[in-house]
Amino acid sequence: MTPSHVRHTLTTDHLSIGYATKKETSLVASQLSATLRSGELTCLVGANGAGKSTLLRTLSAFQPPLGGTVIVDGKPLSSLSSRRLATTIAVVLTGKIPAEQLTVRQLVQLGRSPYTGFWGICTAADEAIVEQSMTLVGITHLSERVAATLSDGERQKTMIAKALAQQTPIILLDEPTAFLDYPAKVETMLLLRRIAAETGKIIFLSTHDVELSLQLADKIWLLRRPSASSPSVLLTGSPEDLALEGHLTDFFNSRHLCFDTHTAQYTIRLTPVAALHVEGPSCQRHTLLLKALSRHGVQTLAPSVATPLPLLPFTVQVSPSQYRVIPTGEGVPRQYTSVHEVIEQVGVGNL
Repeated sequence: MTPSHVRHTLTTDHLSIGYATKKETSLVASQLSATLRSGELTCLVGANGAGKSTLLRTLSAFQPPLGGTVIVDGKPLSSLSSRRLATTIAVVLTGKIPAEQLTVRQLVQLGRSPYTGFWGICTAADEAIVEQSMTLVGITHLSERVAATLSDGERQKTMIAKALAQQTPIILLDEPTAFLDYPAKVETMLLLRRIAAETGKIIFLSTHDVELSLQLADKIWLLRRPSASSPSVLLTGSPEDLALEGHLTDFFNSRHLCFDTHTAQYTIRLTPVAALHVEGPSCQRHTLLLKALSRHGVQTLAPSVATPLPLLPFTVQVSPSQYRVIPTGEGVPRQYTSVHEVIEQVGVGNL
């Protein structure tokens, strides 16, 4: 599957999303204007209740917008026939595979349904596309496995291969990394990034894995509820530009999280309750000791620096091969190679 020479776009124009019944209308988000482009992996992130699933369902044409329009390659999404829609947008949902008695190959073959007619019989050309889709995802060795025997990661790859077999310019995915262990999350995100680059498809997914999105996405759609400081509920851009513009600094409303604008990553904010003098060259052993002390609520200082915090009665000297713990006043210095031993010696666990 080589990148298409045709560049595709999906655009939201002042889109309002939510739910409407005969009795009432529930508006989830409004004035959403943004564009998805070919060859880009775009991640939709936002707090629970911000409307990620509702937006994805609206872009998938599973539910109508409350206002505004969704435009695909210059045409309103609502104007596409069912057949045209099935050859334009493929959707990968999170959840159990509905037909777990099918083999991987049979599941991927279902992606050819828009092209195989009423009887669903795959031609040699269809089978070639199925094989190509499995190869791109790396699951040809699983082709005869029954879906019920697959791991969560293997199932997700199978459903992505099915979407590829559908041969649409747009693939939308709902939480594709949910329920996966960390290596599988990374592998899935890298796979989707590679698919976007190699095939020229629009790949758009909703996710709670913000850290992975900041590292791997070409673009971020940041969906949040409107506030006095941010009248727009949808902010878009590269992870780096959103960081430079300050939009990621207050994304999480939590006193325990801090956004590092230099690395564009979130760190846990820990409040120190004591201090300890530490000296020595910068090295892996030094860095990991500081990490452990910070986790225990200890601020580390050079010996000449004063602090209003209670000062632990030790100085730790760090070298690339060991730690030397020197008691303040009288006492015998001790040498250690283990961070845990240093923690125990200075009494951090009692804070």
